[in-house]
Amino acid sequence: MMVAAATQSDPHIPVLLRPLLKAVAPVSGVWIDGTFGAGGYARGLVEAGADRVIGIDRDPLAHEMAAGWVSDVPQIDLKLGTFSEMDEIAGDLVDGVVLDLGVSSMQLDLAERGFSFMRDGPLDMRMSQEGPSAADLVNEASEEDLADILYHYGEERAARRIARAIVKARQTVPFETTAQLASVVEGCLPRPKPGQSHPATRSFQAIRIAVNDEFGQLAEGLEAAERALKPGGKLAVVTFHSLEDRVVKRYLQLAASSGGGGNRYAPQEEKQVPRFDLTPRRAIAPDEDELAVNPRARSSRLRVATRTDAPFEPVDRSKLGLPAPAFQR
Repeated sequence: MMVAAATQSDPHIPVLLRPLLKAVAPVSGVWIDGTFGAGGYARGLVEAGADRVIGIDRDPLAHEMAAGWVSDVPQIDLKLGTFSEMDEIAGDLVDGVVLDLGVSSMQLDLAERGFSFMRDGPLDMRMSQEGPSAADLVNEASEEDLADILYHYGEERAARRIARAIVKARQTVPFETTAQLASVVEGCLPRPKPGQSHPATRSFQAIRIAVNDEFGQLAEGLEAAERALKPGGKLAVVTFHSLEDRVVKRYLQLAASSGGGGNRYAPQEEKQVPRFDLTPRRAIAPDEDELAVNPRARSSRLRVATRTDAPFEPVDRSKLGLPAPAFQR
């Protein structure tokens, strides 16, 4: 079945939708779209054969934007919440779960949400629009905490230099806008060469992750998906940077492991029944056709796994490669 293409009125093009639908085919029964956003994946699942899609999003904006069309698609049931609560929200076991991690295009494109260094606006970055903002973090966190956030969440090599500059700048004028922060970060780094990303890219990513506790949510969300899926159910996760992909990859590898092994350097693990089958074993990347339509998909990766009938078990989070805890006000 053909999936509706994005039109000029669509605020977001769902990344890797076609390969995702191919990897989880045939689509039927009840699915969860745990990161509803603009609804592209939910609509794709319905058109591919899902009887019902439970859409979940913690951003009130997503619900406001869906209000004009979601009632015309009775198969979609939109809920306010986080994907870490998906098993409780769904109630019964489901046939599939889709997660599209990171910030959505509609959030990036709105200056007032404060996610983008390309658009001057309030330094906010809160997906739920509740709790401490990016301005709170930048103005209140210690230099050491700022450096740790920039390094662990953004893999920013100049983390200490940037943290030192932020602390110095805020002593004169508190940070209130994205342009202020971008300017300070730019001043710490060399001018980018043609084709390189903006100097503030890694810093803005790191601060956004910390503000929204994205890695804590991710670990809890993967566990919730495991609990929510019935045997044979499909889990499809789209990531947008190496840190996210590493966590998802390690979670699925641990959940798909049968234990055993061991060598002279590591003890043998206790035998266990795999809770997922990796289908396929490697991540799926966007092809050239998709990149031509949606350049934002360049860093995206899709991982798909099939739930077995083994009972849920919490994963040892120390083995997931999770960065240090997020900033807490």
